[in-house]
Amino acid sequence: MRHAEHPEVEEISLPRVLSALSDPLRLGIVALLSDGAERQWGELDAPVSKSTLSHHMKTLRSAGITRTRDEGTRCYVRLRRDDLDERFPGLLDSVLLAAPEDAVEVGLR
Repeated sequence: MRHAEHPEVEEISLPRVLSALSDPLRLGIVALLSDGAERQWGELDAPVSKSTLSHHMKTLRSAGITRTRDEGTRCYVRLRRDDLDERFPGLLDSVLLAAPEDAVEVGLR
């Protein structure tokens, strides 16, 4: 089984994080995950195809915003809030507070 690669905290770069958060769907995913709960990937209800959602999830993971883990045939995702707050204090809260109307609504199935 292939394991997803996640950047170390010191490798998380501001330009990559901001670029990832600039997409309304990815912003909506981050807003959903901001409660701190780990979610099963299949629970996410987004208005895009599975392949498009997969692309957005990979972008968030490679930017260091989310962490995924596999358990059997299931994949779980959570926000790396502590890592982001350590690297860029207050950034995530500021973005989520300032741009709720820009985020695409992502729910749970």
